[in-house]
Amino acid sequence: MSRVAIVYWSGTGNTEAMAHAVLNGSSDAGAEASIFTAGEFNADMMDSFDAVAFGCPSMGAEQLEDGEFEPMFNTCKDKLSGKKIGLFGSYGWGDGEWMRNWEADCKACGAIPASDFVICNDAPDKEALSACEALGKALA
Repeated sequence: MSRVAIVYWSGTGNTEAMAHAVLNGSSDAGAEASIFTAGEFNADMMDSFDAVAFGCPSMGAEQLEDGEFEPMFNTCKDKLSGKKIGLFGSYGWGDGEWMRNWEADCKACGAIPASDFVICNDAPDKEALSACEALGKALA
């Protein structure tokens, strides 16, 4: 059984809803899945999981949330090489540039994407939640 961590930051609840859909998908696929906020997770925990899903909305000028999520994520970068990951998040403006940049950063660190990233504009609709569940299954 694979162990999957779902790590997220959410200001409005949109990315949190996506995180729970990833959790459901991983659990339904038979993984031992655990969910954490960015404040509950750290780089020391990375080795305990076979795969990690990171979720963060777009903030400011299409960037990761920089008060809590980005500092935590930056400490995890050294552990991304060879790690199966998934990325997800919501946005309210722009075109998803933050996610494309984030994915490129993860790949440059040697991460192995389990599937395409999942983004949605504002609150996740049925299609976005379904894509999150599929991401969770791919991580399992």
